[in-house]
Amino acid sequence: MAIYHMEAKIISRGEGRSAVAAAAYMSCDKIYNDYDGIQHDYTKKQGLVWEHVFLPQNAPSEWKDRATLWNAVEESEKSKDSRLAREFVVALPVELKKSNG
Repeated sequence: MAIYHMEAKIISRGEGRSAVAAAAYMSCDKIYNDYDGIQHDYTKKQGLVWEHVFLPQNAPSEWKDRATLWNAVEESEKSKDSRLAREFVVALPVELKKSNG
């Protein structure tokens, strides 16, 4: 019998992590980080099945762009140990089948 796995992590500057780098990695994308001047390029990474930016209705429309959103997060947090984002990793068993209804 297969089981699922879920893990929740905090992306924090205090641990040397970047929300922009994490977003680029998870979306297999290329994003420039305005905060530290590093280009994060994960376009050669494989295995991405689905990605989407979820926003509340009152969020600025320019945040639909992943680079703009995560650079805004990095800019708004000033502390060297800021908690920038949360990362949820979910692994589902291959035995689960897509439902048509």
